[in-house]
Amino acid sequence: MSDHPEAPVAPVTPVEAYQPPYYVAVFTTVRTQEQSGYGDTNARMEELVRAIPGYLGMDHAQTPGGLGITVGYFRDADALAEWRTNAEHRAAQKRGQDQWYESYTLHVAKVERSHGFVRALVPQDPQSPAAG
Repeated sequence: MSDHPEAPVAPVTPVEAYQPPYYVAVFTTVRTQEQSGYGDTNARMEELVRAIPGYLGMDHAQTPGGLGITVGYFRDADALAEWRTNAEHRAAQKRGQDQWYESYTLHVAKVERSHGFVRALVPQDPQSPAAG
């Protein structure tokens, strides 16, 4: 049991299951202690990638041990290539190698199958004992 107070948990919604084919870029990272400028640069990168036609969305997770996992979803290879070759993104990659990342790995894949599940909210029967 942790002696740290639990932070409020925000609602979590994964990116929807898009109609294949589409592409994913899976970026796994371990960051350094030196993070000055990271937050502003990350916000700018999110702004830039959202402006790319064919960008579908992003999921991000962080493990307690410090592994970051970001998955970017792109409709086609052209959208992914536009992101990969964006000049500001390239500069941020260089700064990441020089300053922010201890290590990282990038995996790019074409998604050929995708499905999802969302538990529907079932209205409670007002006559049930649990409703009272």
